[in-house]
Amino acid sequence: MKSLSILAAFLGGAVVGAACGILFAPEKGEDTRLRIAEALRKRGIKLNRQQLNDLVDEIASEVKSDGE
Repeated sequence: MKSLSILAAFLGGAVVGAACGILFAPEKGEDTRLRIAEALRKRGIKLNRQQLNDLVDEIASEVKSDGE
């Protein structure tokens, strides 16, 4: 149970970090996606292009809904 909690905290941190990266990045979207993918790979999370796009879209929608 504790390992599930640690995993959830890690994934939550990755999502928040990715959202901040998207919000504050002065780069093109493709460059930002590549940076997010690289950061996730360094942490042992491997996503294919579609999974990464889905994650970015989910983060963007969460950020937009939190701002309203």
